[in-house]
Amino acid sequence: MAWNIKAKYYEACNCALGCPCNMDGYPTHGRCEALVAVRIREGHYGSTTLDGVTFAAAIWFPGAVHEGKGIEQLAVDVTATPDQRAAVVDIVAGKAGGMPWEIFSAVTETVLEPLFVPIEFETDREARIARLHAPGLGDFRVEPIKNPVTGEPLRALITLPGGFEFKQAEMGNSVSMQAHVGDKILRNQNSYAQLAAVDWSNS
Repeated sequence: MAWNIKAKYYEACNCALGCPCNMDGYPTHGRCEALVAVRIREGHYGSTTLDGVTFAAAIWFPGAVHEGKGIEQLAVDVTATPDQRAAVVDIVAGKAGGMPWEIFSAVTETVLEPLFVPIEFETDREARIARLHAPGLGDFRVEPIKNPVTGEPLRALITLPGGFEFKQAEMGNSVSMQAHVGDKILRNQNSYAQLAAVDWSNS
């Protein structure tokens, strides 16, 4: 099934600013904990239009992502139609191939039953501000990185020409992030966040 998604893709994780995983390193604290949110601006899965659909996912890995044994919990906004819900579930499960979900699905050992809940996702990528609330899944609040002396907001970009998640992202500070993934509770403060515009497909 051919698919394509043009979307906002924001992530809050437990790593230090910059996230060594982006440079093929190991997570700052040994394990990977992340809460991501996606709002599709334009997209399709076969003949199913995905414009406007929002979804979020929490993931937990005991070590680096490439070492596997991950757990994933997906949540799709309740306003999505049954066809749209099924499409997002298939894409995130990697069933139709395509990056980044094909890679994530290959290293995720446990996929929990998806949630269909009212997701609140407020964003301003240029200002490096975002807020996510997904009942039963989690929350994050992102602000700009601030100079520790002056308190002035700092703008920093991370560019990955060969990146499979994104090619360029604004870096932010995840002031708070908490999520539930099965029996795992994720709680992080003042950790890494990335705010990107993405163009994903399986073609």
